[in-house]
Amino acid sequence: MDEKINEISMTIILHAGDARKLVMEALSSIGDNDFQEADNKLVEAKKKINLAHRAQTTTIQSEASGEKQTFSLLFAHAQDTLMTISSEWNIAKKMIEIFEKVDKRLERLENEK
Repeated sequence: MDEKINEISMTIILHAGDARKLVMEALSSIGDNDFQEADNKLVEAKKKINLAHRAQTTTIQSEASGEKQTFSLLFAHAQDTLMTISSEWNIAKKMIEIFEKVDKRLERLENEK
C-alpha cells in the first residue's frame, strides 16, 4: 500500500510541478503583453492540474469506499502542492483579465491624444 500511495503522490507532484512551470511562463507572457500566449499556457497548465486532481480524487474516493489508506506525509505534500498551484493558476487567470483591461484603457488614452 505504501508503494501505491507514494506512486500516486509522485504523480500528483509531477503534474502539479509541470502546471507551475506553465503558470510561470504564462506570467512572463503577461509581462510581455502577449495575452494569447499567456492564455494558451494556462490552458495547458489546467490540463496538468486536472491530471493531478484526478489522481488525488481517485485515492480519496477509494478511501471513502472503504479501502483503508495509510497516512502518508508525501501524499499530504502532494495535496498541498496541488492546492497551491491551483491557487496560482486562479491568480494568473485573473491577472490576464486585469492586464488586458489596463492595456485597452491605455490604448484608448493613446487614441484620445
